[in-house]
Amino acid sequence: MTITQELSAFAAGLRLEALPPEVVARTRALVLDLVGNIVRARRDAESTPALLAAVKALGLDHGSSRVFADSATYSPAGAALINATLGHSLDFDDTHAVAVVHPGAPVIPAALAAGEMVGASGGEVLTAIVAGYEVALRLALALPAGAHYDRGFHPSATCGAFGAAAAAGRVFGLDTAGMASALGIALSQCAGSLQFLANGAWTKRFQVGWAGMAGLTAATLAREGFKGAADAIEGKHGFLRAYAPEPQPERVLQDIGTIWELMNTGVKPYPSCRWGHAGIDAALALRAEHALKAEEIEDVTLGLSRAGMLLVGEPADRKADPQNIVDGQFSGPFVIATALSTGQMGWDSYALLQDTGIKGLMRRVRCENDPEIEAEFPANMSGKLTVRARGETFVRKVIVPKGEPENFLTESELRSKFSGLADAVLGADAAGQLAEAIGSLDRLNDVSPLLRHPQEAA
Repeated sequence: MTITQELSAFAAGLRLEALPPEVVARTRALVLDLVGNIVRARRDAESTPALLAAVKALGLDHGSSRVFADSATYSPAGAALINATLGHSLDFDDTHAVAVVHPGAPVIPAALAAGEMVGASGGEVLTAIVAGYEVALRLALALPAGAHYDRGFHPSATCGAFGAAAAAGRVFGLDTAGMASALGIALSQCAGSLQFLANGAWTKRFQVGWAGMAGLTAATLAREGFKGAADAIEGKHGFLRAYAPEPQPERVLQDIGTIWELMNTGVKPYPSCRWGHAGIDAALALRAEHALKAEEIEDVTLGLSRAGMLLVGEPADRKADPQNIVDGQFSGPFVIATALSTGQMGWDSYALLQDTGIKGLMRRVRCENDPEIEAEFPANMSGKLTVRARGETFVRKVIVPKGEPENFLTESELRSKFSGLADAVLGADAAGQLAEAIGSLDRLNDVSPLLRHPQEAA
């Protein structure tokens, strides 16, 4: 069997009863985390009105599929596009450090939309989500992601389309051939450019949303007998050879079904690019430990890997002067200055983008490629913060930032993050009921009521 066929056989053949209990529990946690993002972004993401207007203009608002925190109904493709875009709109969704992928945003909405289409059980949808995570993450690991980034691709979108196709295909019950066809169709739709960094464009969130819809589309076409390209993964013009200069195809199937890459996925405690999180952890720790005040700080150095510099450190003049939320999410100086000044870095922190105190401290924050931190890449999204204040130098190196699998959020912290996002939109009672329903996802007879849970339209 080819790599594509073996990967397809794995995704098509996965069963809930074969999943370790810890994988089932972690999957529920990742769904809860993403849904919190969707709910808050439905109301607060600045790109949402334009997205919804475009969906309506395209006629994707006709159907019975649902979007969280929205009383309207949509076509399955429209719901997948919206939920997946919203899931990534706050840049607060899950991250696999080594793969450099946000797998949940494209995969979970595709599985849910497919589940609504066929009245699937929660257990079937949960199993499909696991299949989707494994496909997306293993493809990113085989590129590998760093080389993919160097070519200007956004792996959450490119690999996410394949993961979404696998998830939807698993919900539909595609056999190995059908799943391989779905991946072959996804190959024609996988796209995502890092050019959003040039102007804080909303394309980062859109292309992840498009991956969710593309995967659902690919699986639906395959279900109806549409033929996809063979050898989509390893072929001469397949994904790995076309999207990276020196792929490692053998990495796709390595320890598959034994090592679950889903378990290596972290959850963000801060709504910004993951490359800045180790620095935020360090800033909060140094601020608390030494009672640092912003006005006492002379200068700050954030040490990053080269990959981290690409996203949050360069170009230095632009990163020191973010003009919008996307700029702020990808500005090492902004997130560090905010953490040091306020003792937190939350969604509401973006209201401080034009704060004179924050802007002044940002100008004293410098990002650099640090050899110690480079040595941790790609295993960890590490960072080192050096703060000079009061005539002293304070240094904190964080190898594994909060939220990574080895330093995962507790159940209480996960629920608190969800409440912090969803309560303001749904109300505490409805948000709590939604969280409880997600907590029993694998025991639901039909996944559709999960999305129809009582909600307030934004």
